[in-house]
Amino acid sequence: MLPKASFLMGDSTGDGNPVDGEEPVHTVVVGPIEMDATTVTNLDFDRFVSDTHYQTDAERSGVSAVFHSLVVAPVEDVVGRVRQSPWWAGVSGADWRRPYGRESSIEGLEDHPVVHVSWNDAMAYCEWADRRLPTEAEWEYASRGGLQAKRYPWGDELPGGGKWPTNIWQGVFPAQNSKDDGWAATAPVRSYKPNGFGLWQTVGNVWEWCADWFDTNYYRSSPQQNPKGSPLGKSRVLRGGSYLCHDSYCNRYRNSARSHNRPESTSGNVGFRTVGQAN
Repeated sequence: MLPKASFLMGDSTGDGNPVDGEEPVHTVVVGPIEMDATTVTNLDFDRFVSDTHYQTDAERSGVSAVFHSLVVAPVEDVVGRVRQSPWWAGVSGADWRRPYGRESSIEGLEDHPVVHVSWNDAMAYCEWADRRLPTEAEWEYASRGGLQAKRYPWGDELPGGGKWPTNIWQGVFPAQNSKDDGWAATAPVRSYKPNGFGLWQTVGNVWEWCADWFDTNYYRSSPQQNPKGSPLGKSRVLRGGSYLCHDSYCNRYRNSARSHNRPESTSGNVGFRTVGQAN
């Protein structure tokens, strides 16, 4: 259980992109919170699907986004690319059971984070589990692990030098990944070390859905006590970055970093963790 506490929310180190709305830094009070120590795993999600026979958005649409070098599928299954991000391939048959395409599976990946799950899918899981998604403020408070105004869950030290505290990209993005941290894609959810609150990999590995609608300007007027996010929007907040983050492309594996996507969107680097219903 994370106690009720105040913390400084937002970019205190000058690393944020203005369009992401990480400023102004402001004091927020949240908690107490009972939060999952890890993101939801493939094994967790399989139990949910086995019990409910739920079909994810990726399964219903028949296609999801896979990083180009990870595709394990016939050539004809690659049905599109994103113009602004050509390293993403739309792959027919990619879903949570087949994260890299129809010739892949989650065998041996039971303790890896479930991916190709939309915000809608995460909400369905929460309803089944009698839990909920964290608010953006709860997520940032939890990720900081009790450290005030630090860049990462472990402090301000940049990862590297043979000591990788989380699962991100090493090498030249998007063509060459040296895998110095040991992983080309997702890592098991209890890899590396937990933060000061005992939470594993809040940054890196996979992006995590939050409950809030995304609003670039929200921090300018958000309430101090348990902010819930904008009442309206077109996309939902994502936090934490993923195994594809690199300083040259996506410097968002930081406590304050924000991103967003439409609630029905799915890809191979997005998952979620949940919190208890008490608050």
